[in-house]
Amino acid sequence: QLIMPLQGLARVWQSLSFAELEMSRPAFLLVLAVSAACATKVLECPNTSLDIKNKVKISACEEPPCRLRRKSVPEIRLAFRPDHDIKNLRTTVRAVIAGIPVPFIGVDGTSACGKIFSADGKMKVDCPLKKGQDYLYVNSFKILDQYPKIKVHIHWALTDPNANKVVSCFELPARITS
Repeated sequence: QLIMPLQGLARVWQSLSFAELEMSRPAFLLVLAVSAACATKVLECPNTSLDIKNKVKISACEEPPCRLRRKSVPEIRLAFRPDHDIKNLRTTVRAVIAGIPVPFIGVDGTSACGKIFSADGKMKVDCPLKKGQDYLYVNSFKILDQYPKIKVHIHWALTDPNANKVVSCFELPARITS
C-alpha cells in the first residue's frame, strides 16, 4: 500500500524544476519520515479484546508476512496502556511452527520491565507501571543463524504474572530467510 503512493511521489519529484525541488524538499522528507514511522499491521491475539491496531512497529516490516533475515536483530516497539497497576511484566514470545509453539530463545520468559519507556520513547521507565498511563515497550530479538528458513506465526505478549493477565498481545505471520 505504501509503495504506490511513493512511486507516484517519485514521478512528481522528477518533474519538478530545481527551484520547486529546493522548496519541496522539507515536505518530501516529512513524507518519508511519516512513512518510516508507520505501524506494522499485526493481528489481535485470540481470546483477547485488546486494541492493538497501529500500536506495533517492527523494524523493516510494515505488512506481513515480515521477512526476518537470519543473523539480523529486528527491533519491536509496542505502545500500550495497562488497565491495572503492574508490579512486574514478563515477555512471552513464541514462533508457532506447524501448530507447535516454540519459544524465541533469549526473549521468551524474560522481564519486560527494563524495556519500558515513556509513550514518546524519550525516558526510560521501570516497573511498577500505573493503570491508565501510556507506555512504550522497546525490545530487539536475534534471528539466529540456526533457525530454519520457514514460515512462522509469531505470538508476542506482555503479561502481568501477579495478576495472571495479558497486558498487550499481538500475532504476526513471518518468514525466516537467509
